[in-house]
Amino acid sequence: MKNLSLALMLTVPAVLSHAAEPSKATPRAKADIVDTAVSAGSFKTLAAALQAAGLIDTLKGTGPFTVFAPTDDAFAKLPAGTVEALLKDIPKLKAILTYHVVAGQVDAKDVVKLAKATTVNGQDVTIGTSGGVTINAAKVIKADIQAKNGVIHVIDTVLLPM
Repeated sequence: MKNLSLALMLTVPAVLSHAAEPSKATPRAKADIVDTAVSAGSFKTLAAALQAAGLIDTLKGTGPFTVFAPTDDAFAKLPAGTVEALLKDIPKLKAILTYHVVAGQVDAKDVVKLAKATTVNGQDVTIGTSGGVTINAAKVIKADIQAKNGVIHVIDTVLLPM
């Protein structure tokens, strides 16, 4: 875990200082998806993973994107050493991270009408609505965090593609 903490200390400031690209999105949110997640404070591991995978510029782009964002606690539920191993295996890390992103903006009112959604990595996630919204086995614990280039739905489990 020391290596992960060091990686977080080194990469999160880089994420914070990255200049945002202009967007034609509505003025309801001023920050992009990355800056919105970083400012929330509970996505340090996700921010470090996005930095390591080279996906910061993509998620700061025009979009719109829908991101199912696992919290730091969600990453902590992975077996010991998993995050550190993923930070060294960039193709696998990219596959996992892009499995958390859907092209286009899908707000909560739209998510509940869907049974599945195709992610940026090309695989589908299953959407459930019985007893709350789930994405595969992950529970959506907070929905509709608006960003200027899309929306974030916070989930309690890291999604792993098949």
